[in-house]
Amino acid sequence: MKGSLLLYGTSHCHLCAQAEAILADVGSAKRITVRHVDIAEDDALMQRYGLRIPVLSTTDGDKELNWPFDHVDVLGLIESAAFGSDS
Repeated sequence: MKGSLLLYGTSHCHLCAQAEAILADVGSAKRITVRHVDIAEDDALMQRYGLRIPVLSTTDGDKELNWPFDHVDVLGLIESAAFGSDS
């Protein structure tokens, strides 16, 4: 879905909470929605992302950002996904 990103993580992940704070700032400014995906609920996701969470991804999975990332990195992902230019 255009204008949407996925944040892979788990509950009680302090790094995921830091990522969420960044995404709250950037998301509201760029009108981007973020859907949280709990990898603990899926063995394949746990195997793929378990050692690198939080991971921010475009919904098509074409582009991913591994932690650590900051506001500039997230803005770059949004721009490269071609839905961040109409703010």
